[in-house]
Amino acid sequence: MTHMAPIPDLDTARWDALLARDPAPACGPFLYAVTTQGVFCRPGCPSRPPLRRHVRFYADAPSAEADGFRACKRCDPKGDRAALHAAAIRAACDLIEASETIPSLAALADRAGYARHHFLRLFREITGVTPRSYAESVRARRLQAALAAGDRVAEAVAGAGYGSESRVYEAPGRVLGMTPGAARRGGEGETIRTATAMSVLGPLMVGATASGVCFIGFAEDVEALEGDLRRRFPKARVEPAPEALAATIRQVVAFLEEPKAALALPLDLRGTAFQRRVWEALVAIPFGETRTYAEMAEAIGAPRAVRAVARACAQNHVSLAVPCHRVVGKDGDLTGYRWGVPRKRALLAKERAGKA
Repeated sequence: MTHMAPIPDLDTARWDALLARDPAPACGPFLYAVTTQGVFCRPGCPSRPPLRRHVRFYADAPSAEADGFRACKRCDPKGDRAALHAAAIRAACDLIEASETIPSLAALADRAGYARHHFLRLFREITGVTPRSYAESVRARRLQAALAAGDRVAEAVAGAGYGSESRVYEAPGRVLGMTPGAARRGGEGETIRTATAMSVLGPLMVGATASGVCFIGFAEDVEALEGDLRRRFPKARVEPAPEALAATIRQVVAFLEEPKAALALPLDLRGTAFQRRVWEALVAIPFGETRTYAEMAEAIGAPRAVRAVARACAQNHVSLAVPCHRVVGKDGDLTGYRWGVPRKRALLAKERAGKA
């Protein structure tokens, strides 16, 4: 006769999760109250673990409050403090967006009602960047929009809040990913060579500038793929170059057929500083493994910037080389993918098999 192992009761599982400070326990979400202190906490609370006899478990905050317990100020089980912090940072971002010049850290912190070091830490946790980096991104976005609208470079630079054109030309790649003139021309003057092929996941297109691969797309017809590329560089010269890119396209096709290692290609990545941090973290995900969006946010030192990380993944134009398909939802769900969830599932399955 086969004897089954005893199933631990719910309170035992919750107590084990409390001791492990597990923020997402397998037994499901819960709160615990400490009778000697009159507070209730999340299981991941950093406070010293209480004695078991002083603990009560609750399914939610209203149940704990109904028994007379109040929310812990350290772990914020109701999320009230987190909501206040998020609102303060949203207001600071709105102020940066509305300002013609970059507000000082002191001004932003005073307006939010926090000490400067505390405000800086909160801003980085929630947005993933410093206030200065956020403001620089706002200026770059204004500049890019003005140039795309056809404004003269000098007028666009002044209107975006830069003191002089030299500030932009000193590091054009950091500001726009290209020179202001090229941005104003929508890629005019640049040549993007393309090559196409059939792959196990459908039609494939690779686009490359003189600096490296700037586009990898697949699973759509060639016209649609070229349309994606032209929307990014509306005035660039796009020309087929199957011979020049033959080795590159063979490498991508081979990776799709049987991935065995990271797809290492010279890349021409154009994005904000935050986007580049995310893309660099994507490249660092080991072959055959996955990470959640929350883990990616932790990896770049911005644990609260999960949504911003997801947006940066979606704005990746060089799929496979920057493997955004290796990022999954909290529960392992494949979530969305630019080229379709079935293809994401197929890529991950092939990579797992290649690692075995």
